[in-house]
Amino acid sequence: MLIGDVARRSGVSARMLRHYDALGLVRPTGRTDAGYREYSDEDIRRIFHIESLRSLGLSLREVGRALDDPGFTPRDLVDDLIRQTRERIAHETELLTRLGRIGAAEPAGWEDVLQIVVLLQALGSKSAGTRQRAALSSVEEVPVPVEALVEAALSETDPNVAGALRWALAQSGDDASALLAEGLRAPAAEVRKRAVQSIAEIPNDEATALLQDALANPDIVVRRYAALALGARGAADAVPTLIDMVVEDANDADAADALGALAGRPALADQIATGLVDRLAHGSVEPSARRRLTQALADIPGTTALRALADLSHDEDRAVALTATYILGLRDAR
Repeated sequence: MLIGDVARRSGVSARMLRHYDALGLVRPTGRTDAGYREYSDEDIRRIFHIESLRSLGLSLREVGRALDDPGFTPRDLVDDLIRQTRERIAHETELLTRLGRIGAAEPAGWEDVLQIVVLLQALGSKSAGTRQRAALSSVEEVPVPVEALVEAALSETDPNVAGALRWALAQSGDDASALLAEGLRAPAAEVRKRAVQSIAEIPNDEATALLQDALANPDIVVRRYAALALGARGAADAVPTLIDMVVEDANDADAADALGALAGRPALADQIATGLVDRLAHGSVEPSARRRLTQALADIPGTTALRALADLSHDEDRAVALTATYILGLRDAR
């Protein structure tokens, strides 16, 4: 079969077939009387083998080795191709994500596009200072897509940069909350923690609803951060978790402050005091926890807290009794 017929039937151009010949990949078995290349059935079969291997990403040199080296084993080469393909897919996925974010920002012109690209690159910088400046400037200059800010916030390890990113997310509008909610379900505990910290700084109803849902999160750290944030927002459903934090010595000072702030609402003061007293009466509570619970009663107004402190001033635990007596003295001085 002549080269033109082979090209038509195989889909490989005559020029590429000549290139294969020059490289020694497929040399036609014969020649016509006029000197034209003439391919046998075996030659054509080899052409299809070459094209099959090329479709896997092999170079022509690797194809020749695979077909001609009797000792060639494909395993290492295939493993290497898998690695290269994964790297290429990761690169293309990253590019697609970046393009999507630029499009979402609806740039008005190429200057805006370039500015967004610079900020996106800065958010991925190895320098913490560069990342922090990018987070702060993302609000003042061309807005960075909120997806990029969320991704950066959920992966940031530097506390200063993380704070800047949380601030930027709080300024970014309502879209951030829904994206951060996915972080609350992340497999990694650190990501869940960063997600709830970021949601806690977003001052809208959607964020508050997410924090209320987070009170039932299986991750105790998420529950505690949610309770502290809800306490600052005046949400009564945070009270049980805040009391647990006092008992468990988990950021107990902030938890007690949050309870005190909530108790400023008369309807909640007795509920909080009753909750603290009930835990004090629980036989399994350790002495140190009873002292913390007593201290937490200091900022709770109302008769329930006052009666509890009066009783505790005669407690068998001298440290608890002294603490209660001291608090009563402060209340009388007011």
